[in-house]
Amino acid sequence: MRLSTSSLYWKVCLINGAVLLAGTLVLVLSPARISARVVVSEVLVLVVGLAVVLAANAFLLHTALAPVDRVIRAMGTAPIDGTVARLGDGDPGGDGAGSRLVRSYHAMIDRLETERSTSNAKALAAQEAERHRIARELHDQVGQSLTVVLLGLKQVADRAPAELAAELDLLRESARAGLDDVRRVARELRPGVLDDLGLQAALAALATDVAAHGGPVVRRTFAPGLPELPHDTELVVYRVAQEALTNVVRHARATRVGLSLLRVGGELQLEIEDDGIGFDGAVRAGAGVSGMRDRAGLVGGSVEIVSSGGHGTVVRLRVPTGLPGQGLGA
Repeated sequence: MRLSTSSLYWKVCLINGAVLLAGTLVLVLSPARISARVVVSEVLVLVVGLAVVLAANAFLLHTALAPVDRVIRAMGTAPIDGTVARLGDGDPGGDGAGSRLVRSYHAMIDRLETERSTSNAKALAAQEAERHRIARELHDQVGQSLTVVLLGLKQVADRAPAELAAELDLLRESARAGLDDVRRVARELRPGVLDDLGLQAALAALATDVAAHGGPVVRRTFAPGLPELPHDTELVVYRVAQEALTNVVRHARATRVGLSLLRVGGELQLEIEDDGIGFDGAVRAGAGVSGMRDRAGLVGGSVEIVSSGGHGTVVRLRVPTGLPGQGLGA
C-alpha cells in the first residue's frame, strides 16, 4: 500500500529522524567531546543533550498525535442514543494528519447521524402504518362483530322470558363497553379527528379521553393564531402529547395536569405539566422518552423533560414553524 509523506506513520518517522539528526549534528559540530575516562562535565553535557532530545521528541509527537488521543476519548465516551459532541480543532483547514483525522471523525459522525435519522424515520413510518392497519381491522372487523352481537342480544332480549332480562341486560352492557373500548383503542391508534378537524381538536379530544377513562382532569390552553403545520409535524405533536399523558396516567399519580400549545418565537411549543410524584436523577428511557425524542428529531424539534421528586414533571416539545418569530401566541 502506498503511503503519502503526510501520513501519520511517516510524520512520526520524520519527527524522530529530525530529532536524532539534530542531536548528531550537535555532537559533531559542537566542542563537546567524550574522553576515554568520562569526566563530570561530559556527563552533564550528555544528560542535558539527552533531556533536550527527549523533550523535543515529546513535544513534536504530542503536537502530531494529540488529535488521535482526542478521537479515542470521544469514541470511548460517545453515547449510543445521543448526539456525539464535536471535537475542537485548532487548524480545521490544515493538511496535517491530526486535522485530517478530526475531519474524518466528524464526517463519520455526520454519516452515522444521517443514517440513524433515516432509520428512525423509516421505523416510525412503519409503526404508523401498522397502527393504521390495526385500527382499521379493529373498526371494521372487531367493531362490526360486537355490533352484530349487540343487535342479536337485543332481539333475544325481546323474546326471552322475563327472568332472563336482567342477565341479558348485563351481557348487552358488557358488549357495549367492549365496543366502546375497541373504538377508543382504534382512535388512539389512528387519530381520525387529527385528519378531519386539525391538531387543536385532536389534542382537546385526547385530553377529554384521559379524564373520561379515570385519569386526572386536563386543563387545556391553546394560544390564538397558531400557524398551520405540515401533517407530519402535527402527527409528531399529537403522538408526543399522547405518550406524555399516558405516562402521567400510568406513573405520575397526578391530580392536576396542564396541556398548553403556544407559539414562542419561531417555534411551536407543546407543554404537558403535572403535579405528580416526579422522579429524581436522569430521565428513564423506558418511559417512552426515546420514542418522543426520535419523533421530534424527524421534524427538527426537541423534547425537554424537567422533573424532581415530589414536584411533578414537565414535558416540553419545541418544533420549528418555518415562520419568523412574532412573540408568544402571535
